[in-house]
Amino acid sequence: MPKKFLKQYIPDQQKLRQIKCLRIFGNGILVPNLWHLNRKSVSGAFAIGLFCAFIPLPFQMLLAAAGALIFQVNLPLSVASVWITNPITIPPIFYSAYVVGTWVLHTPIQEVEFSLTFDWLETVFLLIWRPFLLGCFLLGLISSLFGYLFSRWVWQILVRKNWYKRRLLRQNR
Repeated sequence: MPKKFLKQYIPDQQKLRQIKCLRIFGNGILVPNLWHLNRKSVSGAFAIGLFCAFIPLPFQMLLAAAGALIFQVNLPLSVASVWITNPITIPPIFYSAYVVGTWVLHTPIQEVEFSLTFDWLETVFLLIWRPFLLGCFLLGLISSLFGYLFSRWVWQILVRKNWYKRRLLRQNR
């Protein structure tokens, strides 16, 4: 069952109390449902984490943690699944989001040089923000739905496999 595999990586409440950045959530972070591993909490966590991964803001993990608190899904998986977008994958993912946005809005793709400066934000980003944000939203929604359905499907397969093993063990006694 995936529960045994995932449980070995989830920290206990004592370790959580020692993490300073989690203190902004108060004692709400210690609610047992946020650390429970079942099909609903795992699939919801993947949905929230994958959606937050496509939000083009820093501190996506805090958004995923807040989403896990609001929807009462597994907090560690929600935060961990945000890391699908990392320094290596962000450029191709966000460029793909921009391309999807231009396709949906029927606008031409602008060839732009990326530069993380305020001048770039004031000039170039103002030209591409609509297709970029629309693409981020759509890809986030699609990946969220896919992650939700895929994790439920995998969970169901693993549960059936364990039922089958137990049935075989009972028959062999």
